[in-house]
Amino acid sequence: MRIDVWSDVVCPWCYIGKRRLEQALAENDDQAEIVWHSFQLDPSATNDDPRDLPTRLGEKYGRGREWGVQANAHVTEIAAELGLDYHLDQAKSANTVDAHRLLHLARELVDAGQVPADTQDRLKERLLKAYFTDGLPVGDHATLAGLAEETGLPSDRVAEVLASTTYTEEVAADQAQALAYGANGVPFFVIDEKYGVSGAQPVEVFREALRRANADRKPVTLITSPGATDDAACGPDGCPI
Repeated sequence: MRIDVWSDVVCPWCYIGKRRLEQALAENDDQAEIVWHSFQLDPSATNDDPRDLPTRLGEKYGRGREWGVQANAHVTEIAAELGLDYHLDQAKSANTVDAHRLLHLARELVDAGQVPADTQDRLKERLLKAYFTDGLPVGDHATLAGLAEETGLPSDRVAEVLASTTYTEEVAADQAQALAYGANGVPFFVIDEKYGVSGAQPVEVFREALRRANADRKPVTLITSPGATDDAACGPDGCPI
């Protein structure tokens, strides 16, 4: 099973959605290849915005800082139910394009067999924890380099990517693909290119989506006559005579 996920590393519901998906997979004992795709909530964000997160949220939605404080408290409580330790009072403003570029590097290295298959997922987890729990600046190159190397990415490749614009087009393409799927927000999950789940839905929603995907992948039951063989069939190498 393949699950494609569009999300941002500064999206509180994306971390919650990740945990709920993982819980559903664990409950079903499902094995899945999870591929993380880029989606920037705010491509214009800067790494040096002096405003705290409640202020930024309140101004963005026109509801004031106190509303931002309450919104953060609400999502922090939900995250805690999943074992996530949010410290949004320490969250630092960040443009996440470089974090996404490193996630693309991780995926390329996974596909090339140069790093373990779970490397991209582990980097995604580390970036989320860095922002939501550790209060680290995930737009800062030195911080990103440390997190990527901690996850097992080769330091020379990390430095090369951060010093360039490599994968910038891929980040934009991911964002365009999400919009083409009809995703107006993230997280957005696509299972086996067939079933979509929008938002950090309850675990039972993921469980049902996985059930349907598994049902579609069940092998066909063959009906044959006693003693029948495969001789009366044509395969990739031709037809036996």
